[in-house]
Amino acid sequence: MRNPRTRWGVGGIALLSLSLTACGGSGFDDTDKADSQASSGPASIKVLIASSGDAETKAVTAAANAWGSKSGNKATVTQAQDIGQQLGQGFASNNPPDVFYVDAGRFATYASAGSLEPYGDSLSDKDDFYPALRQAFTYDGKLYCAPKDFSTLGLQINTKAWAKAGLTDADYPTTWPQLASVAKKLTTGKQVGLALGDTRDRIGASMVQAGGWVTNKDATKVTADSPENLKALNFVKSLLADGSTKYPKQLDSGWPGEAFGKQKAAMTIEGNWIAGAMKSDYPDVKYKTVPLPAGPTGKKGTLAFTQCWGIAAKSKHKAAAIDFVKAMTAKDNQLTFAKAIGVMPSRQSAQADYVAQFPQDKAFIDGAAYAQAPVNVAKIDQVLADFDTGLQSLPGADPKQILARLQKNAQAVVGQ
Repeated sequence: MRNPRTRWGVGGIALLSLSLTACGGSGFDDTDKADSQASSGPASIKVLIASSGDAETKAVTAAANAWGSKSGNKATVTQAQDIGQQLGQGFASNNPPDVFYVDAGRFATYASAGSLEPYGDSLSDKDDFYPALRQAFTYDGKLYCAPKDFSTLGLQINTKAWAKAGLTDADYPTTWPQLASVAKKLTTGKQVGLALGDTRDRIGASMVQAGGWVTNKDATKVTADSPENLKALNFVKSLLADGSTKYPKQLDSGWPGEAFGKQKAAMTIEGNWIAGAMKSDYPDVKYKTVPLPAGPTGKKGTLAFTQCWGIAAKSKHKAAAIDFVKAMTAKDNQLTFAKAIGVMPSRQSAQADYVAQFPQDKAFIDGAAYAQAPVNVAKIDQVLADFDTGLQSLPGADPKQILARLQKNAQAVVGQ
């Protein structure tokens, strides 16, 4: 069973196995290095991607070849085994790829180290990218890179279980109390009402719905121990405590989608990547995705998972690299990628076409208007991992203590 949580659930992408030795450590050999330093003639750029599978690799390679034919340049696409490790080696050796995927969770760390070329503000159509996605890739007031695509979270409902519980379309939960109510009604001896991921990448949506988050908008102040966040964690704790909601491990599942597919849970909260897993592994399970319920004040909230097309600050072919990114993020290419690999276009101008082609994903793409991108702070990975550990201790643990610990640890990183 695949686990799409490794693809987007922690803001990342599942990686294909590839011999690191064969890739020359950073993924490029000395010939590549010589090519990257050429100063005249057609440019030959190196592109490193963290691929979710053959379909993504083929789609990116085809688009890169089309760009090469049109521009007279060349783009060599390489699949990463471990993109974080390979980029780190490339930056350290002053031989990074020209263009590469940058996950929103790692972005600030790379930007703060001076590894990225801040080209985003030079794009004439930058405002076409969703605001939340632009915010995800803004550091020190600069838009560094163009958002590649994104996903959000929605509420998946098993329609058979829903009808069996006597629920109708009018009962789709739009508030926290309604979610708690239907979760109880859907809980039977064979299934729980809701399978919920046990990390910030799922529970964090409740924090946003309550009006909270780990930091303020520009990530200059830690706001973890706020009353809003406490309301959110207490709500999640109540769902877990009454037995209507369980973490995947309590349902003998590797991720919430597996519990949902095996019908151990009547509802779950996942991104649009769940469609591929359901089609492949649980084709007979019928379900519908609706928006996540709003918080206590009526605020809608979901989480955005995104990547951008990073360009190395030390690239010798920045003009060609920017032209390549423009091609990859053009509306037509984004819709092609959406069809090939199930991601949603990062351009607002592509929204209507996307919904027309994928009406079942409307709840996901509508969430872009109120989505919260990952924490945009350099070197905060370990702090957030520790926060996840605290969340996994619910419902037994004290939410106030979990948030106080996050506040203290995050402040040490932000430098307040």
